[in-house]
Amino acid sequence: MIAKIRDRLFSALPLRSLRARIFVLILAVGILPSVLMRYGIVENYEERAVEQRSTSVQNQLKILANQLTSNNYLGNYRSEEQTYRNSREVIDAELELLSNLYEGRVMIINSNFKVVQDTYGISEGKTIISEEVIRCFQGENISHYDQEHGYIEMTVPIMDNRPSGQEGEAAAIRGVMLTSISTDSVASTMEMMSRKALILEALMILVIFALAILLSIVLTKPLDRVTEAINEVQAGYSDESISVSDYAETEHIVDAFNQMIQRMRVLDESRQEFVANVSHELKTPMASMKVLADSLMAQENVPAELYREFMEDIVSEIDRENQIITDLLALVKMDKKVQDLNVVSLNINDLTELILKRLRPIARRKDVEVVFESIRPVIAEVDEVKMTLIMTNLVENAIKYNKDHGWVKVVLDADHQFFTFQVSDSGIGIPEDALAHIYERFYRVDKSHSREIGGTGLGLAITKSAVLMHRGSITVTSTEGEGTSFLVKIPLIYIAQ
Repeated sequence: MIAKIRDRLFSALPLRSLRARIFVLILAVGILPSVLMRYGIVENYEERAVEQRSTSVQNQLKILANQLTSNNYLGNYRSEEQTYRNSREVIDAELELLSNLYEGRVMIINSNFKVVQDTYGISEGKTIISEEVIRCFQGENISHYDQEHGYIEMTVPIMDNRPSGQEGEAAAIRGVMLTSISTDSVASTMEMMSRKALILEALMILVIFALAILLSIVLTKPLDRVTEAINEVQAGYSDESISVSDYAETEHIVDAFNQMIQRMRVLDESRQEFVANVSHELKTPMASMKVLADSLMAQENVPAELYREFMEDIVSEIDRENQIITDLLALVKMDKKVQDLNVVSLNINDLTELILKRLRPIARRKDVEVVFESIRPVIAEVDEVKMTLIMTNLVENAIKYNKDHGWVKVVLDADHQFFTFQVSDSGIGIPEDALAHIYERFYRVDKSHSREIGGTGLGLAITKSAVLMHRGSITVTSTEGEGTSFLVKIPLIYIAQ
């Protein structure tokens, strides 16, 4: 019940339409990259802008740090040999300028963690101990971007540049420049870029939406033409082959449909011919019986001998009519695809011997020698009744359509997958132009000769149907006036479809 409800819901979805699926696919393929592009551009700009801003500030801070050291801003040197002493006011002005330029704050911290200079002027003389400052004194530069509050915090060490006499000693960190700069300008630029990207994205989505509609219609147009052409054929307005060669797929569909139409035409013609042949075959014995009966009724005092002769002819025609009806019923049963075979494991050698034993009396009446050659024992999974029908029809035809004092040879062989049943004769043969039609119902190579023999023209059609039901094949080779050979090939193991 749940599966049925799910199937109904799925069948009601618009995405079952190929046009809708193409539309959604193009829309998704177009919109997704544009959205990702917008976010990618904005995020990439932010990352690069912050990095560039941090690098620029750090470079300027390093220059200032060198100036601070050179001018003994922290008062670390007491030597009278120090020659560079710029005024404190100049450096403070540079620090103030840097702070204003980047909308930030610069604090200079000495080795005692006291704030020597604060561009905000609120923390001078205070002690500041933070993780960033401590790590900077340990030789590690820190740069941290706080996206939430919109600032970049960084530290730059103030190195102690020793005089030449103390070259061998390692430079020491005498102080730290703790700097915080604003990223409001980066955020403003990002906001402006985001608005423009959003507008561009909206325009792209509109264009992609229109393009998706157009392409979904254009790409499925050939399928609409295929549907229209099939509907015209179905409605009976046309019976011509259709042609829509826009795509390889539509060409394949059209080719398959045209082949189906051709097959239907052949079947329809075959059905009409079959009906005509059945009517003719059934009508002929009836007409003969009517003529015989009318002849008896038109005469008075009919001698018993003539009456008996006419009645024997009527009985013969009734037997012929009955044989035709029996073969027709057998053929109809063969045509039913739902019919199951009664498959059993059977000794084909014994079955062949039994069939030949039944048919040898008929062969003796025409002085036809029947020879059986068994190459190896054969055990196969077959329907005994239908297999008997196949063998009987082929051997009986070989006897009936043979020459006097002729021969019939039956050869049974097998390999690891199939067994073969071959019937060869020295009979009248089949013309080359008739070989393609011998399995058609009521088809006769020589109609007058066939009627003398008593065939109905259905034997080979029944035989081929029985062979196909066993998933086998039947082939024929013949030379007119010399003889015919039928080869039946059937799997040893029956596999049901």
